[in-house]
Amino acid sequence: MADLAKRAKRGVGWTPTNVMITCFDTIAESPFGSLGDLLLIPDEEAGVELDFEDGGPVERIMLGDITDLDRKPWDFCTRSLLKTALKRLKDASGLRLVSAFEHEFQFKTSGDQPGGAFGHSVFSERRVFGETLMAALGQSGLGADTFMKEYGANQFEVTNDPAQDHRSADQAVILREVTRMTAQRLGEDVTFTPIRNPAGVGNGVHIHLSFLDDAGEPATYDAQGVAGMSQATGAFIAGVLKYLDSIIALTAPSDVSYLRLTPHRWSAAYNNLGFRDREASVRICPVTAQDSSSVARQYNFEYRAADATASPHLALAAIIHAGAQGIEDALPAPQVTEEDLSTLSADALAERGYIRLPETLTEALQRSEDNATVRGWFPADFAAVYTAHKRGELAALRVKTPPPAVSPMKKFTNEAYPTVRRCMPENMCQRWPRGAL
Repeated sequence: MADLAKRAKRGVGWTPTNVMITCFDTIAESPFGSLGDLLLIPDEEAGVELDFEDGGPVERIMLGDITDLDRKPWDFCTRSLLKTALKRLKDASGLRLVSAFEHEFQFKTSGDQPGGAFGHSVFSERRVFGETLMAALGQSGLGADTFMKEYGANQFEVTNDPAQDHRSADQAVILREVTRMTAQRLGEDVTFTPIRNPAGVGNGVHIHLSFLDDAGEPATYDAQGVAGMSQATGAFIAGVLKYLDSIIALTAPSDVSYLRLTPHRWSAAYNNLGFRDREASVRICPVTAQDSSSVARQYNFEYRAADATASPHLALAAIIHAGAQGIEDALPAPQVTEEDLSTLSADALAERGYIRLPETLTEALQRSEDNATVRGWFPADFAAVYTAHKRGELAALRVKTPPPAVSPMKKFTNEAYPTVRRCMPENMCQRWPRGAL
């Protein structure tokens, strides 16, 4: 702390190969080897000082940028990559981004409690945690919004207020760390993993987005546009959908991400836009306002094919680049789907411009590598370094034994429930996820 002013200018030493450290604490094959020096330059505006007032130490976090020794942004600094994407959006459209990350997580420190889905009893059991977390987020400057019990076993959702430009990604990093710290202070353990049990529900990260014009006025909504989309919004979303299968390796970048991204999990499986449809990869969110100006302020859309194994900065950068490409290419606004796309054949999907998203991380990485347009959004060696990192994680899993694949419908469709099945249409169990029933 005594050296903070000096360190804010000089930074802290770092090394390029550290970008190859995987989530399993292995080092993927590195093009940097032992060579090179970098700096971590802290951003005091992205600092947090958090006192839980429990007699324990005050927690301090400060995010920053990775630079070379001349203070120039390093090609693989995800925070700098996001700033580059935001500049492209501004240059292409004159718009500034407002966004927020909506997180789901689960407690690891107690078992499944049937009957707790969205229920008060389980929420009440975590009341101390929830109140402590909300206070901690507020103290961290995030603007605490919502803490609620979710559908899954010991699953909760936490959201914070939106922010402009790269700050929302900073806030996503801080929220995850503050949530983990809060749990630890209370003798708990939480996980943001995309899925804990193949037979259970997953934990997603929904990225909400909207735009402001140069005057700071809402620019996402147009009452005359398709589903209320302004021209820029429609082109942006069209770009996201066009390149979705090639950026999902950046927004859902773990092996287990693809256990969650399947039809009927209320996640995302196709490159479609939905209107209040929680199966769509991009969803136009509902508004509660009645007058036009208030609707314009509330109107936003969310990207749903993401989870917390992604760097918030890199995930947001990929989405923005795809959207900016759509604006630059003047893509027409996409139509809204209102049906179950999983019932359509591949030919029928293709005829309407839809595709099944990658079903494994390996496939997602390959599609990203094969897309020259997407590769061109990032520095020359970025794709090779990123895929090497992710393949290093996959290599670490080869010695692991996966659990048996179990459909999330199995418990409901099992013959242990013959009475229920007799009371319902024959194909109802195939058409509806358990949560909807």
